Amino acid sequence: MMRRCALLFICFSSLIPAQQTGAVGDWPDWRGPDRDGISREKGLPEKWSLDGQGLAWKAPYGGRSTPVVLGDHLYLENTAGARETEQERLMCFNADTGKLLWEYKFSLYQSDVPAHRVGWASPVADPETGNVYSFGVNNLVTALTKDGEKLWERSITEEFSPFTTHGGRTVSPAIDGNLVIVSTPTSTWGTQANRTQRFIAMNKRTGEIVWVSTPGGRPYDTSYGPMNIATVEGVRLLLAGGSDGSAMAMKPQTGEPVFNLVIAKRGLNTGIVVNGKYAIASHGDENLDSNEMGMLFAFDATRKGKLGKDAIKWSVPGFVGGFSSAVIDGDRIYQADNAGNLFAFDVETGHELWKQNLGTVQKASTVFGDGKIYIGSESGKFFILRPHADRCEVLSEVELPLSDTGLVSQKIPEPVVAAAAVARGRVYFVSSDTLYAIGPKKTAGHPWTPVVQAMEPGQGDPAWVQVEPTELVLKPGQTVELHARLFDAAGRFLREEKSATWSLDHLKGTVADGKFEVAADPAGQAGLIKASVGSLTGEARARVIPPLPWNETFDEYPVGSLPPQWVSAQAGQFQVAELDGQKVLEKKPTDTLFKRMRVFMGPSDWSNYTVQADIRIPEKRRQMGDAGIVAQRYTLVAFGNNQRLEMNSWQPEVARAAAAPFAWKPDTWYRLKLRVENTADGKTRIRGKAWAVADAEPDGWLIDRTDPIPNKQGSPGLFADAQFGVYFDNLKVTPNQ
Repeated sequence: MMRRCALLFICFSSLIPAQQTGAVGDWPDWRGPDRDGISREKGLPEKWSLDGQGLAWKAPYGGRSTPVVLGDHLYLENTAGARETEQERLMCFNADTGKLLWEYKFSLYQSDVPAHRVGWASPVADPETGNVYSFGVNNLVTALTKDGEKLWERSITEEFSPFTTHGGRTVSPAIDGNLVIVSTPTSTWGTQANRTQRFIAMNKRTGEIVWVSTPGGRPYDTSYGPMNIATVEGVRLLLAGGSDGSAMAMKPQTGEPVFNLVIAKRGLNTGIVVNGKYAIASHGDENLDSNEMGMLFAFDATRKGKLGKDAIKWSVPGFVGGFSSAVIDGDRIYQADNAGNLFAFDVETGHELWKQNLGTVQKASTVFGDGKIYIGSESGKFFILRPHADRCEVLSEVELPLSDTGLVSQKIPEPVVAAAAVARGRVYFVSSDTLYAIGPKKTAGHPWTPVVQAMEPGQGDPAWVQVEPTELVLKPGQTVELHARLFDAAGRFLREEKSATWSLDHLKGTVADGKFEVAADPAGQAGLIKASVGSLTGEARARVIPPLPWNETFDEYPVGSLPPQWVSAQAGQFQVAELDGQKVLEKKPTDTLFKRMRVFMGPSDWSNYTVQADIRIPEKRRQMGDAGIVAQRYTLVAFGNNQRLEMNSWQPEVARAAAAPFAWKPDTWYRLKLRVENTADGKTRIRGKAWAVADAEPDGWLIDRTDPIPNKQGSPGLFADAQFGVYFDNLKVTPNQ
């Protein structure tokens, strides 16, 4: 079977732009086996009904992300529980029968995503290992076996401080070779302290970070444009829409940026497809050169660098395609606009061929297979369509059952916002309430069989040095081994270079032959480990976290500086300042998006510790800001205007917060104390208190809560939401006794 699948892949690779390998009939990525929304299967269903005709099975689990299928397993990401018990969840079903095999839940933390947006991104399944990967709305990457056992997890939130919004937009992960790739706007430290969308590639087996790429500019917002990988004139490109309003590309095995074409005043959320040397993309927001909304456009994907209008081959201004991604069918491209109309355009000219109404609002993307289009609508219908050169034939139009997802007590047909998946003769899709399988009662489904992706070997001279792992969190005295890997000009792997010259930049320690030994000095550090091969240089970034206990008064730091190992402190405009003749940490006044920031100070695997800090909140125009401390993914916040002390782990879900009234006086020093401990019964106890620094510490705790769905580990940190700034001092982090 493995050999047959490999031969099929070789045949197809000359015909289609993408290069993902997998067994015939798999749908391992939310945009399909080739990430273009197209199935190569034949004999797919033309009709079905809710009463059983053509309905293989259904399960009472809804969602907003596309299911993926690998072997006889179907994976769906959604929510579990509600209010104080709500979590994100990855579910696994037998794809043939619909039987639930297992579910894996993980908690929400340090995120601004509202409850109804949880479970946004689709998982991705790996044809080589059989593993499945999720990227939660809290930016937690989790790797699981096909049997639901956790292999590793990586908290992108605490390592990179992503820009989370109330929109909940999350990019679905992608797999390429030995990498699993995610993307989100972040602001970390050093040269990556600025907020911008970054792509982060991890070793799919270990979770180690292999590369971090910054192909775009400052984000307007978060975006969720899917990643596509295609070969354009011999160069493999990872293509995606960016939160800076651009269509962008990078080399998928190295992250090296290739081009960036800014086209809109908001982020791009639809997938990019490829036709020869041209890439085709769309958006639904304001155009750069007018106040007209939306555009569909084709541009030259062989170009490099910052692209301009001259790269555009054709465009359709006014086409508001902001949610639903397109597919290409020979000389036609099919895409739905935001208003629920499906269009066909000529792929060479952009000329409109026909339009078919699907409803009033459209989010789900188009899926094409066996000469048919499969697409659900937010109006609660699922369509099977047969496109022609001049018209669209409706083969099946099924209105789904009524749901309680409408406003107040309104009942509406179950909305569909996710794309369908096609696997082994069936079409799978999820509504707000239900997972449906359309097609034959029995399939040719079989257990997963490993299939290794064929990667073209490199040729010629080295053009890129990659230091792996490339993002490290270390402790004093630790030794870590790094590797210098060489790639050619097309981004193909050549070899590991054993004779690279190694050096350190702003790090104390020694490095030789790729082995970096951190100095035993218990001081915080942040810097670079560099590998040079000839005229080429690659680098890894490392933060060194001092051991506990901490007792930071900021007296040893120059005014205007900050601890270099802290994540997002620079972007949040934190700095050491003088106040009343002493040094303190100031969050500078700002009325931008950066007025509300989380700073992470340590590794994400610490547990059972106490954080304490002094805070001082100014008042201006009768307004006070908010300031807080973070321990083990729980935040203790002094709400100035609301005059209360609150503990939360996921602030938008107020049901899991605990609060107590507290009268905060402006321009007065108070002390916050947050103690988190994991209990023997598997729960977590969180206690918090506050008092005026001029007073003695009270014996009792103002807040004492036990979390039934606990966060067992997490980085210490600071929180501030303050237009007019706040001050911190006398920071202490100590292990619980």
